[in-house]
Formats: sequence, C-alpha cells, structure tokens
Amino acid sequence: MRSTTVRLPARRRLGIGAVFAAGSLAVTGLAFAPTAAAVTPTSATVTYSCGFFGGGSTTLTVLQDGTSATITVSSNITAPLALAADSIASTLTLAKATGGTTAFTGTKNPATATGATVTVGPLTGTVASGDSLEAGGGTLKMVLFGITVTCTPTANQSPGPFVF
Repeated sequence: MRSTTVRLPARRRLGIGAVFAAGSLAVTGLAFAPTAAAVTPTSATVTYSCGFFGGGSTTLTVLQDGTSATITVSSNITAPLALAADSIASTLTLAKATGGTTAFTGTKNPATATGATVTVGPLTGTVASGDSLEAGGGTLKMVLFGITVTCTPTANQSPGPFVF
C-alpha cells in the first residue's frame, strides 16, 4: 500500500529543523542571560568633611548586578599610618529619595602607604529597581586601627543621585 502523506524533501526538512533549533537556543539564551541592570550615573563626586581626619572631594563608583550593587570610594583622606589590605571596616550610607537610607558595607581596601589617599571597596548593598540614592543625607564611616572616622557630605553629589 502506498502512503498518501506528502513528505518534504530532505533539504527542506533540515532547513526547518535548523530554524526551530536556532529559535529554541535564542529563547533559552534570553532566559538564562544576566539581567541588564544599568545604574546611572556610574560615577559621582561628593565632598566629605571628616573632622580631624580632613576630607575633600571623593569619587563614588557604582556597579550593579540585579539587586546587588557595589560602590568603591576613592577619598582624599590620607592614611595616618600604613594600612594593610582589607583592614578597614567601612559603611557608606546613601539617602533614598523615597525616605530612609541604604547601607553599603565591606572590609575591602588596597594596602595603603602612610600619607597616601584611602580607597575602600567594593562595598556591597542591596538595591531595588527605581531606587534613587544620594550621598547628601548619608555618611561614610571607616574604622581604622579601632578608631571610627565619620565623614559627612558638605553638598549633594555631582552629577546627581544614582538611579538603579
């Protein structure tokens, strides 16, 4: 008995199969791709006053990965003594536009020579989509040799708040 089903030529079957396979791979790739999180700006400058320890212009550099964000703080505070790597416990608190604050914490810092400027971070924190965070209204606290240095901003950051 002869089949009445029409069968596509082998070349055409292969082409359709390839299209379906490519489409499936593309959809799977999108499902497992990391979320495209874009914080803006990625860097801002703010002036801090740290009392006896000085202060000055400080650069905050932000990276975001989903709901996790990191901030590296490059300050003008000079180290009174040589500092070992990862020896500064730091907390950067940023004010939320909707009220409250968000804290970024960590103990990461490069080894720092006496008299060199102090950099801390990346400090980690949790953010939500749409969060608008500003240094004004927050603080930067660093614990060096058991002494807590509290820095307060003297003006809002420039170019403006971090929007996640």
